[in-house]
Amino acid sequence: MSALAQARLAEERKQWRKDHPFGFYAKPIKSADGTLNMMQWEVGIPGKEATNWAGGIYKVNMAFPDDFPSKPPKCKFDPPLFHPNVYPSGTICLSILDEEKQWKPSITIKQIVLGIQDLLDNANISDPAQIDAYQLYKNDRPAYDRRIKAQAIERRPK
Repeated sequence: MSALAQARLAEERKQWRKDHPFGFYAKPIKSADGTLNMMQWEVGIPGKEATNWAGGIYKVNMAFPDDFPSKPPKCKFDPPLFHPNVYPSGTICLSILDEEKQWKPSITIKQIVLGIQDLLDNANISDPAQIDAYQLYKNDRPAYDRRIKAQAIERRPK
């Protein structure tokens, strides 16, 4: 584990605990021995109000590489989402999470989760990752919207 990655993630955690968007959570997962694994985080992203995603909390696993922040974390919805920019595995296709596109070491966890939340309702159809969701989004928007609303209901906090 990189000392730089550990230090940056410890600082990110401190900042998050001081100031994070309402309804979101982000925390390192606990290892079997009870210690925090700073390289693996569990995140909850609420659907924006007044969208088809509203009411749901979408769980994302963030895996930070040893060379973070030079390289972005891998972010996956768990369980996977039906969305044009989410691979069937749950991996999120978003430019700020791609080191070949718009990743910068200065991007924070807060910026990542807000970017993912924004992507939910603003699919980037020029960069599809899931063919079924992409085709439904493009060809039958009312059916796509119904499917998203059903998904939001499934993901409501108990």
